[in-house]
Amino acid sequence: MSGFGHFARTALELEREIFKRGLLIGLDWQDPATMRALAHEALTCTTDCRLGLLRNHDAKARGRGELFALSEMMLDTMRQSAQVGVHTQGGPAWKAFGRALYEESARLGAGSSN
Repeated sequence: MSGFGHFARTALELEREIFKRGLLIGLDWQDPATMRALAHEALTCTTDCRLGLLRNHDAKARGRGELFALSEMMLDTMRQSAQVGVHTQGGPAWKAFGRALYEESARLGAGSSN
């Protein structure tokens, strides 16, 4: 399994960047309602929405857009590592946001079948 160490390294790097964006926008990683609202926004933000945030002159708006992009990288990393049987996770910010993303994704998926 030592050949899959890049997943752990990627998780640590993403965790650091996710945490920094959270600090910038004033997130409370311990507040599940905040995390769910952020996850909903991240999952429903279109490409144009994300580009608008990333190009915004306001640092907090850009940080939000960057956080949404990082969340995609986080989910991709977990998905890819799971495909080869490796469980990948980061620290507290990763876990809080990742949990909210999965829960909100399931909720949105369940709502789309109606």
